[in-house]
Amino acid sequence: MPRLVRWYVKAAFVWLALALLLKAVALFPAAASLPAITPVSWHLLFVGWLTQLIFGIAHWMLPTRPGASKDKLRGSEPLMWGAFICLNLGLLLRVAAEPMQVAQPGPLWAGLLMVSAWLQWLAALGFVFNSWARVRPPVRRGQRGA
Repeated sequence: MPRLVRWYVKAAFVWLALALLLKAVALFPAAASLPAITPVSWHLLFVGWLTQLIFGIAHWMLPTRPGASKDKLRGSEPLMWGAFICLNLGLLLRVAAEPMQVAQPGPLWAGLLMVSAWLQWLAALGFVFNSWARVRPPVRRGQRGA
């Protein structure tokens, strides 16, 4: 398993553990005073755990690019590292800004939430851009891939 894929998968495990911890904390009556615990936990579960795991495993498992050099078989590694950084930075900003925006609404927290959303969107765009050419029809005998 390539190093980049291991980072995606391990980061997904960390977000899963944090999401489940927040879900467990939310069960206690005292958690009612914690703002935005439920939406943050869902976001960590679906974006932090699921999306990140999908990005990592898909990067590893999708067919390699035909005719690419050995170091470019899976596309651009710097682009996928950029997607990894954007996704995780966006998640961290969301975890910090969303509860604050609920507790004390203001332009700072709203702005950080917007930056968070843009970073996560850029991560998804980078993943799609890097992976698009690897999704192709199967090559039939005697034909070249499309």
